[in-house]
Amino acid sequence: MTNPVSTLEIARWDTPLESAAAAAATLELERGSVLFLPRLDFALAASERRFLSPRWLEGTAKNVSYDPRRAHIAHTSATSHDRAQLVEMMARFSQHARALVTNVCPHYQDKMSYGLASFRPVETRGRETSRKKDDTRLHVDTFASRPNQGLRILRVFSNVNPDGAPRVWEIGEPFDAMAQRFARRVPPPTPGSAWLLEKLHITKGRRSPYDHIMLSLHDTAKRDDDYQRASPRTHVEFPAQSTWMVFTDRVMHSALAGQFLLEQTFYLPVPAMLDERYAPLRILENIYQRQLA
Repeated sequence: MTNPVSTLEIARWDTPLESAAAAAATLELERGSVLFLPRLDFALAASERRFLSPRWLEGTAKNVSYDPRRAHIAHTSATSHDRAQLVEMMARFSQHARALVTNVCPHYQDKMSYGLASFRPVETRGRETSRKKDDTRLHVDTFASRPNQGLRILRVFSNVNPDGAPRVWEIGEPFDAMAQRFARRVPPPTPGSAWLLEKLHITKGRRSPYDHIMLSLHDTAKRDDDYQRASPRTHVEFPAQSTWMVFTDRVMHSALAGQFLLEQTFYLPVPAMLDERYAPLRILENIYQRQLA
């Protein structure tokens, strides 16, 4: 496999790239590379370091979530002043992540929208879950409860581990190859199911044919033990105090190990890309020879 990681030597969140460098970095992202920023650290204030503990999670949650559009935090046990300060930390990360994307990919500036941010203080390795929910198995991202009608999923990650432990990923084969491999195993949706799921508020919006296919590809790949064992992959370690960004709806990836991660999701319309051909929506429309969203 070719190297799926491209390195950018950026040390500030608000550093704009020259136009040619920005265009090159944007195309690297769209073609399926992970943009790795080894010198870009999200620095925690001394008072925020107390949040580097799973004790701030609520119940059985594995992530604290934050919605920058509403300044709303969820799945945390923090109350009062602690809660306000955790909100402040996550809001700052969301702002930094948006500044980063805007400077690396200025073409996206006025077109992308915020999704949720998350703080992940739990160790990934050894967590018991079903195969479908097991993120240590290769997959592309799609959200069962939040159909996106073909919008791109761009994510910014920062490893804030205080003990120097890396975030360990594997990056799998190109999306095109995976989609061709599993396309015939995608069942047709049950008639009326998208309408019913929306009416029952099981999904936040209606699933398009694209959403149905992406969810089927996600689940089929995760459940296929032969594929998980034998498909090509590249081992990647993202050190503590580093940052990376990636279209996780295109890049097959698995998270094998790591603790203490901040992540911000953005959504991007396909027409906002520099080259739409690399969008999963366009790839799947070519495979199925019809409009999917």
